[in-house]
Amino acid sequence: MWQDGGITGNKEYAILTNEIYKEWSGVKASEYKAFKGLRKESLRDNMTDVEVLLTDLGEIATRELARKHKPYGIDENKKIAKMGGNTAKVARVDLERKLGERVITSNNALNYKYIDEKIEIDNKKQDTIYK
Repeated sequence: MWQDGGITGNKEYAILTNEIYKEWSGVKASEYKAFKGLRKESLRDNMTDVEVLLTDLGEIATRELARKHKPYGIDENKKIAKMGGNTAKVARVDLERKLGERVITSNNALNYKYIDEKIEIDNKKQDTIYK
């Protein structure tokens, strides 16, 4: 849909994707990854089912709104991306209100833990020495 709307570059795709994320979650995708303590891992692979669902809802709503309104160019598409993200935000806020807790979590599904690289290198040196 974005190609039909005059969006062609990776940078523009990233801008629009971030608009969806910012609207429903309050942060850009890169900030969301940092919140979860991820470096190179996939953000989606480390989301809860609810987080994935909200991401999908924002993206699907954006697609459907783009089909209906036929935006062209980055500015018009940003407005549509925000509208789609807002659809997911409304669902998130309603669910959080009913649950009495936040559904956006810093937990990651694969429980990655990073070790200080210097400690890891020192341990490898010791392993080599004692073999």
